[in-house]
Amino acid sequence: MTAQGMRSSTLPTPLGPFSLLTVEDGILAAGFTAEPNGLLAELPAPWREHEPVPAEVPEPYASALAAYFDGEVEAIDALPVVQSGSGFRTAAWREMRRVRPGTTVSYQELAASAGKPGAARAAGAACAYNLVPLVVPCHRIRRSDGSLGGYYYGLAVKRWLLDHERGAGSR
Repeated sequence: MTAQGMRSSTLPTPLGPFSLLTVEDGILAAGFTAEPNGLLAELPAPWREHEPVPAEVPEPYASALAAYFDGEVEAIDALPVVQSGSGFRTAAWREMRRVRPGTTVSYQELAASAGKPGAARAAGAACAYNLVPLVVPCHRIRRSDGSLGGYYYGLAVKRWLLDHERGAGSR
């Protein structure tokens, strides 16, 4: 995994542009932005010190993301991601990927499934530090009272994603 192989790509979605920073091993960062290089600042060193090469969205990402937005919401489940973080954050990100499309779990439930019952705030921090939203579906995590909580790209985007996934399940 070398920084020289980092690519930046953007594709259109119903929510606007979605950008990716990828390397051979997977997705480093992603987000609902037209500026993939804006994602660089969030990366850990040494990644943020390198300039990605602009490219078309590589496979299998292009096909999987297109299928997701076309209603095949499980199409993104197996996409590889490359995130570095503490043991708990890594466990929380893994558990986020196990939350089925169209469903949600609370921060408390996420913390428990990641091995730290009672660590709801740490689960919230894992959502906040998730650099690969959508693929690592932090939008499926909510407050214990059932309200949505927060989302980096806004609650309207979070609601849209959840509604899209729920609607796909009824097709």
